[in-house]
Amino acid sequence: MEAVILILGLLFFAFVALGVYVSVKAIGVAKRGVDRTITQARRTVEDTTLRAKSYGQAGVGGELAQLRLALRTSMRATQEALQTGVAEDASLSESLGLFQRLSTHGRELDDDLKRLEREPDRAIVASMLPGLKQRTERITHSADSLRWAARDRARQFADDDLDALNAQIDVEAGALRHWTVEPDEPVHGQGQGQGWGTGQGQRQGRPSRPGQERGAADGTAQAITAPDPQGRTEYPWQKAARPETTN
Repeated sequence: MEAVILILGLLFFAFVALGVYVSVKAIGVAKRGVDRTITQARRTVEDTTLRAKSYGQAGVGGELAQLRLALRTSMRATQEALQTGVAEDASLSESLGLFQRLSTHGRELDDDLKRLEREPDRAIVASMLPGLKQRTERITHSADSLRWAARDRARQFADDDLDALNAQIDVEAGALRHWTVEPDEPVHGQGQGQGWGTGQGQRQGRPSRPGQERGAADGTAQAITAPDPQGRTEYPWQKAARPETTN
């Protein structure tokens, strides 16, 4: 009895522990989902604000907004391309590591641009714009290079696979049309032997006429004469020839 109670108690505590673990995991997943949604919403709001500033605000503020928008767009597109490609091509893991190092410089530049947007001295910000543009171009150029290289690599793999598939399909189509392939020509000696044997068989199986043998022996062509109707072989279904009458 005590053993049964002990087993039931252990099962109860096991189910409780399992329920707590599942609840914690579910709460963690839900929290990550909420954080991801909040991050995406904040990013969308910031991008919309930057786009509005770049088009509607003139001067230094508009140029800073354009630099931030170009930087964020390039870095986000490259990150999505590499993360998507590394799942299918493991060799992109090194490129992803290089992009993470590049992302550190990109975040530092974005923070600098965000700080300069709140800078009241516009003259100092204007003097710093050439250097900021150069840094932005260098980072975006590197990000674009990684992104396009990954896309070209994926496209090349797709083209190679398509070429191999087309070759296999051509072979299969040729195998399905096997009746259109011309048979091999017979060997010269074998063809002559078969033709001679066939001719002999035809000559043996077919009765020869007396005139034909004599014409072949003399080497001259036989004259074309009308056949004798009485010398023909008669068959049961043929009618008897009527005698000619003279008036």
